[in-house]
Amino acid sequence: MEGIEYKTVEKVTNVLLFVRGVKNASYNEVAEIELENGRKINGQVLATNEDVTIIQVFGDTSGMNTEGTKVRFKGSTFKIPVSMDMVGRVFDGLGRPRDGGIPVFSDEKADINGNPINPYAREEPSEFVQTGISAIDCMNTLVRGQKLPIFSGSGLAHNKVAAQIVKQAKILSEKDEFYVVFGGIGINSEDANFFVNEFQKSGALEKSVVFLNLAAEPSMERIVLPRLALTTAEYLAYEKGAHVIVILTDMTNYAEALREISAARDEVPGRRGYPGYLYTDLASLFERAGKVKGKQGSVTQLPILTMPSDDITHPIPDLTGYITEGQIVLSRSMDKSGIYPGIDVLLSLSRLMNQGIGKDSTREDHKGVSDQMYAAYAKGKELRSLTEIVGEDALSSIDKQYLNFANEFENRFLKQGFDEDRSINDTLDLGWELLSMIDKKEIKRIKPEFIQKYGKWKETSE
Repeated sequence: MEGIEYKTVEKVTNVLLFVRGVKNASYNEVAEIELENGRKINGQVLATNEDVTIIQVFGDTSGMNTEGTKVRFKGSTFKIPVSMDMVGRVFDGLGRPRDGGIPVFSDEKADINGNPINPYAREEPSEFVQTGISAIDCMNTLVRGQKLPIFSGSGLAHNKVAAQIVKQAKILSEKDEFYVVFGGIGINSEDANFFVNEFQKSGALEKSVVFLNLAAEPSMERIVLPRLALTTAEYLAYEKGAHVIVILTDMTNYAEALREISAARDEVPGRRGYPGYLYTDLASLFERAGKVKGKQGSVTQLPILTMPSDDITHPIPDLTGYITEGQIVLSRSMDKSGIYPGIDVLLSLSRLMNQGIGKDSTREDHKGVSDQMYAAYAKGKELRSLTEIVGEDALSSIDKQYLNFANEFENRFLKQGFDEDRSINDTLDLGWELLSMIDKKEIKRIKPEFIQKYGKWKETSE
């Protein structure tokens, strides 16, 4: 069908083009749109039937009309050239160079739509990924091949957390290549400059591929960008045998672009105006993370989303939680208290944590230390609320120990510097130091032999 030119544009919206009488157009097929002034823009077939074909336009639709606009269907889906030359580069939301360099040329081209990994072909995630952030490494461990989203709120430090993970992430047990693919979706210029500058300053850009779509740029690029990022990651992982972390921020902007398309198609809206297929669309992205049997590499995902009004029941975080294997939740109250990265460990969860920790992965005492600190911190927070009513003097000596533990846990364990890269051993040793503030008789979630080996209690306290 390539080469046939259609001048039967029926309707133009801010994001869609409706063309009549198209024969044999395919879903996701690329279309070239030519305006009266000769300007050309690419698009992609979103839906097709006997009467009308709907094209999603990747760019500004201003200047398009029903009279002088021509559409030519290319007969293929959206593909990008993939090559190791992409590493160390910065691209826009359509894969064009943003760093002033030349375009990537390669005979190897990959369909950006990809496919979720067949469950039968999946290998169970098991290797520990060290981020250098204690609240993640010890309490909500990231495992290679996992999809673990970060739930944040407007104005919180999720961008700093993302940049810190890009700088510090590593797999201790592997000697294979390790890369980061970063996708900024609808972010502002200040944030884009922050990411690029941090990656360059730390040297992380040399092992990264960066895609950026700015808030002022076409919203339809936000639909394409995560697929470009994941396709690049799959090439590095499954063709080159590397381990890849994909960080996508902000997935809320992606969902808003989906809602914009849905409204332009006059679809019946679902929850809060989002399309009814939001769940399946998000799943088509998140399920592209994992390890494949027989392949050396892996794709690990850390999507970041800001919860509107800090509402964790909002459709975007709610549906994301069903698809992914846990969540890291940033706390506004901790942020106001000056605690960075401000991760609320009691609301956070890594469902695959137990598969990536222990004697041969992190350290034999990891699970016990984590469980004991969870319990102690939860009790300390309860007592903190109680003291607001009855006062601290009403607490027993043991209760005061838990209260002090909660304060020190937040200020010394959860709080750390932006450039502070803690090893898992440093993190666990700090955990033992904090647990020594509590009477040893209270330590019931750690095996006695580990208490004997790693404990920091003084003999006089026994």
